Amino acid sequence: MHMVTRNYSGAGAKELFDLLEKRKSDVKEVIGAVHGIKSYAMTRTHDGGYTVTMCDDKAGTDDSVKVAAAWIKKNAPDLKVQAPVVAEGEVFQTLA
Repeated sequence: MHMVTRNYSGAGAKELFDLLEKRKSDVKEVIGAVHGIKSYAMTRTHDGGYTVTMCDDKAGTDDSVKVAAAWIKKNAPDLKVQAPVVAEGEVFQTLA
C-alpha cells in the first residue's frame, strides 16, 4: 500500500477546510472514485488542515493528488490556497 498526505496552510487554508467540511459528500464521491483507494481522512489544524489518502499503490495516491487539486481549482478558485506540502511513501504497518 501507498500513502500520501497533503498539508494545507497559509492564506485560504482555513476557509478551504470550512468548504471541504460543508461539501464532504462531494469530496467523498470524488476521492472514493480513485482506483485502489483504501482510506481517506481530513483533519483540521490550527492554520488549515491536512488529508491522508491510502491506496493499493502509488498510481492511486498520485491520482488522488490530481483529483484533489482539480476539485479545489473548480470549487474554491477565489480562495487562492497555496499548494499543499505533500509527503508520500510505502505503508509498512497498519492497525486496521
